[in-house]
Amino acid sequence: QVQLVEGGGGLVQAGGSLRLSCAGSGLTFSSYTMGWFRQAPGKEREFVAAIRRSGASTYYADSVKGRFTIARDNAKNTVYLHMNSLKPEDAANYYCAASKALIAYAVETGHYDYWGQGTQVTVSS
Repeated sequence: QVQLVEGGGGLVQAGGSLRLSCAGSGLTFSSYTMGWFRQAPGKEREFVAAIRRSGASTYYADSVKGRFTIARDNAKNTVYLHMNSLKPEDAANYYCAASKALIAYAVETGHYDYWGQGTQVTVSS
């Protein structure tokens, strides 16, 4: 049974930082592209960042480029999202996801096979 468990969300002031983590189990973690998505109330789930299997390649949504960094530790079956210079518009429920899709850029929800339950990020202005 595959499980992805996020942590690290919380309340932060605008301009602050948070580090999200996502621990995977029940899957060969290093065989999956790992992604982060977010969903704010009343909005669709949107792509934030992804990291390919070896960790050598990453890609980001334009809205977070330069502020967020995705990283993974395959020995710990964990993916991280370091979020700096947070803005009120970054507030959302953040989800990690695992993709087996053999595509260049896994940026759609349909590209992902497994999802975590989410962790809430609140940014006060």
